Amino acid sequence: MRKTSVYLSDDEAEQLRALSRVTGRSQAELIREGVRRVLRGKVPKRTFHSMAQGASGGSRPRRWEADELAARRLGRERGG
Repeated sequence: MRKTSVYLSDDEAEQLRALSRVTGRSQAELIREGVRRVLRGKVPKRTFHSMAQGASGGSRPRRWEADELAARRLGRERGG
């Protein structure tokens, strides 16, 4: 197990403290449960877009898939 720090608002910290007291579970245990619940959810596929406006005159930048970017990068490294 690894130690980490989490910053909570005053309201979140108070609610966590109260829930811990009512349930008899430690705050750390409640936080770990929350993290597990989030991680069980579907993780959205990460996409990238151009940060520069370019010569297009302001149209929306193209969205890039992470796999496509990796393939393009590997192709360049191989001389392609």
